Parts: sequence; structure tokens; C-alpha cells
Amino acid sequence: MAELLEQYGDTLVLWAAKNGTNFVVALLILIIGNWIARRLANLLRKAMELKALDLLLINFLRGVAYYVLMATVLIAAASQVGIDTTSFIAILGTVGLAVGLAMKDNLGNFSSGVMLVLFRPFTFGDFVQVAGISGSVVSINLFNTVLKSPDNQRIIIPNSLIMGQVITNVTGNDTRRIDLTLGIGYADDTAKAREVITAVLDAEPKILKDPAYTVALAELADSSVNFVIRPWVNTSDYWDVRFRLTEALKLALDANGISIPFPQRDVHIYQHSAAKEA
Repeated sequence: MAELLEQYGDTLVLWAAKNGTNFVVALLILIIGNWIARRLANLLRKAMELKALDLLLINFLRGVAYYVLMATVLIAAASQVGIDTTSFIAILGTVGLAVGLAMKDNLGNFSSGVMLVLFRPFTFGDFVQVAGISGSVVSINLFNTVLKSPDNQRIIIPNSLIMGQVITNVTGNDTRRIDLTLGIGYADDTAKAREVITAVLDAEPKILKDPAYTVALAELADSSVNFVIRPWVNTSDYWDVRFRLTEALKLALDANGISIPFPQRDVHIYQHSAAKEA
């Protein structure tokens, strides 16, 4: 046993004496190459920030630049220790193909993430509806997108589901229209109701003047005469104004004696007489 250890020990010493310098150089290539790759990637990020590019695009391109540079560093280090880089690249390609077939779903998420980065249907902070889920965009990664729901739940959606669905960017524009339907009774004065509704809208300071709001008698429904009310507001004010208008309209109609009817159904009862049949 001692002779065997001595034999392998001598072999290891000879191998280290022959190749030790190359391994030290390869290690230095990895350390210095990693430092240079990070520095260059950060310089690229700062240059793109000066051009005011989208943060998502900046992070994506920085990541791509870093990994491309590190691939070059790894090939250089492998070459230093005597690995045939041609064979090394071929092996990497074969392994990459096998991994790709095994992870085709993840690759679908990756390609969808690239599409999200390039076409940017939404960005950080936008409120979106996608894949049946609504929430504010917290982060957009290459494999998934993270949303925060209105009740503060963290929702992680695979990117392939997002790109395969209709995307509604609720806050994608600076302004948004509030759509309300308000019904009054058939016995009420529609002209007076219009005046009351208009007065409420004029009293709300956050309703935009341009485009002008719409108040129209839209429908003679089964139990009510329905007005549509469509004011425009800044997107950030949407919910506050909507809630205030709903309350203000109810109070104003009550104060002016205008009813808001609920659905009604008339039931007629006919008495069946056995004597008549006889």
C-alpha cells in the first residue's frame, strides 16, 4: 500500500511540476477575466443609462455582455491548461443541445423574456392584466415576471404564458376614461337629472377639461332610464376620482329628489275558480 501511494505521489508531483504553472496562469485568467468582464459590463450599463434607455433593456444587455465575455475567458483558461478548445467548444455545443431539449419549457420562457425585453409591452411599475391575473409589475426576468396584486400578494408568472396571452397595460397611457352607468326612475325629470350629474362633474377638480366628459341618455332599460357618464382623468387619479364621483352622484340625486330604482318585476295573480269550470 505504501509503495502504491509513493508511486502515485511521485506521479502527482511530476504532473504538478509540469503543469502547475499553467494552472496558476489559468486561475489568474479566470480571476482577472471575471473582473474585466464585470467592469466592461458595468461601463456598458452606465453608457446606456446616460442615453436614458429602459431599465429592463439595460439589465438584459448588461447580462448578455457579461456572459459572452466570461465565455471567452473560460475558453482562454481551458486553452492554457492544454484543453483542445475546438473539442471543448464542440462538447459544450453537444451538452447545450442536450440541456436545451431537456429544458425546452424553460427555453420557451427565456425566448419570451427576450421578446418582453425587446418589445416592452410593459415596464416596472405598470399595472397590467395578463394570463387572467392583475397586478403591478415588480420585476421582469428572463424566465419569469413578478407582479404584486392589489392586496399585496407576490405573483410569479412564466414568461411563455405572458407572451401567449392578450396583455392589457392598464397604466400604459397618461390618461384614462372612467365609465359609469347611472339609472334614474321613469317618473323622474331627465333634464334635471342631467343638470345634477353635470354639476357633480364640474365640481370635481381632477376631471380633465380636454378631452371633455360625456353625459348621455343611453338606454331605456326595464326598470330605469340609464345615463352613461364618461369623464377623463389622469391615470394616477383614476380610482380616487371614480370612488368620489360614485358617492357624490348618489348624494346629489338624493338631495334633488331623483330616484335610483332597483330592478322590479310585476307579478299578476289570477284566481282559478272551480265553479266557473263546472
